[in-house]
Amino acid sequence: MEKQHSYKATIKWTGNKGTGTDGYSNYERSHQIMIDDKTEISCSSDPAFRGDKTKHNPEELLLSSLSSCHMLWFLHLCAEAGIVVTDYIDTATGTMVETSKGGGKFTEVTLRPSVTVTEERMIVKATALHKKANELCFIANSVNFPVRHHPTTNIQQQ
Repeated sequence: MEKQHSYKATIKWTGNKGTGTDGYSNYERSHQIMIDDKTEISCSSDPAFRGDKTKHNPEELLLSSLSSCHMLWFLHLCAEAGIVVTDYIDTATGTMVETSKGGGKFTEVTLRPSVTVTEERMIVKATALHKKANELCFIANSVNFPVRHHPTTNIQQQ
């Protein structure tokens, strides 16, 4: 039997400047993401779509979700395999294209995790576990575009 998990988030528009959406340029795209017992996240649209560049936007959050999910699965798999990871940083990138109908979609995401392990013998196996992490990642399994990986693995300096 498959386990089912449910999630809840509240999104509240905070960009009403007094006249609502009475004109395309008359409102802010600002909003809050609220999840019970967690810090609120201030968001906006991408600056290309009249958003506030100082706030997170949905496209960045999608990219971050993919990267974070991959990292969590990778660390889990390494722990199970006896691979000791001491550092992990990913510089993820994504490409979104606007369609002629006014919408848009992501066409690809590339993760570039840089991983540090404690022993040279762990490098080959750690690098291979990125494929398995991608196969298990909940978020990667939920998108309809390729999520590519270009990992590097280094040995911890003494």
